[in-house]
Amino acid sequence: MTIKAAVCREFAAPLVFEDVQLAAPSYGEVQVAIKACAICHSDITFIDGKWGGQLPAVYGHEAAGIVKQVGPGVSRYKVGDRVIVTLIRSCGSCHYCADGNQVQCEVQTPLDAHSPIELVDGSAVQGMRTGAFAEAVTVDASQLVKIDDDMPFDVASLLACGVITGYCAVTNTVDMPHGSTCAIIGCGGVGLNAVQAAAHQGARTIVAIDVEDSKLNVARDFGATHSQNALAPDLVEQVQALTNGRGLDFVFVTVGLSRVMDDAHRLLARSGTLVLVGMPPSGEETKFDAATFASSGHKVVGSKMGSVHMAKDIPGLIDMHKQGRLKLKELISNRYSFDQINEALDDARQGRSLRNVVMFD
Repeated sequence: MTIKAAVCREFAAPLVFEDVQLAAPSYGEVQVAIKACAICHSDITFIDGKWGGQLPAVYGHEAAGIVKQVGPGVSRYKVGDRVIVTLIRSCGSCHYCADGNQVQCEVQTPLDAHSPIELVDGSAVQGMRTGAFAEAVTVDASQLVKIDDDMPFDVASLLACGVITGYCAVTNTVDMPHGSTCAIIGCGGVGLNAVQAAAHQGARTIVAIDVEDSKLNVARDFGATHSQNALAPDLVEQVQALTNGRGLDFVFVTVGLSRVMDDAHRLLARSGTLVLVGMPPSGEETKFDAATFASSGHKVVGSKMGSVHMAKDIPGLIDMHKQGRLKLKELISNRYSFDQINEALDDARQGRSLRNVVMFD
């Protein structure tokens, strides 16, 4: 099938609209017409060449749409189903999947070996496991979650990455205990969901930290008990003052900046846990004083997409949203048409928006 896609031909350059060929779904696969795709900073990091990779490529992975075709062996979905489309592809039975850790699945699928997207001349186009900056995608059935007919596509798309990455980092990766103290560094689309989760987990102190005061104001609406500008010279002292000088039980770094990770451990209490959620460019290193970490009993934990279990966590988050206990539409800063995707990306690069969503007709 010929579809329109926004193709990355050159790193750090505008995407180019082109006709591409999308393969029909094979065994265990589903084709989805994309109706909304949110802009994630991971897309921008790839587009700007900070993680390398092969070009040409079609990025975009935080999406929602309607099932158009179903391949052999798929029974959970039918044509017309409304679904969330994620980049999480899992076999369900490997060592990691059996342990409930789907995001670390070790099994390669045919889609991993050969992209379903090709240029009109037959050249392969990489798709970040999704390729949702396009009118349609062909993905493994494990990458989908059904949504109700009355759930707006723009709101649903956020659940494919930003919401689960922030929220489930708190509830799954570390399962933060009731009464904990914590900070969330970075109050964009991922960080605000970590704030929501911390509030739902019953944290007694939730410190939102960002360089943008406007985002700190929003963080209060999402459940933060305190807020601090990251540029304040006395940031550590201000945070310690909130905890009688002890520091915090958990610090979640949701921005992909290694220099922030270098400093974040200074906010920890003894036995505190540093949770690295944001992903810096390839090759960047972060350094800690090993003696301090050892003597203070500090821990460092990586969190990939919140260690989410899609079939359980995403429906649960949808239920919370229906009940008015989870903010989603409030995360959307701007909506753009597909032909405005480069504008949406440029605005997101400025760091002032929470989430921009590209809408497909």
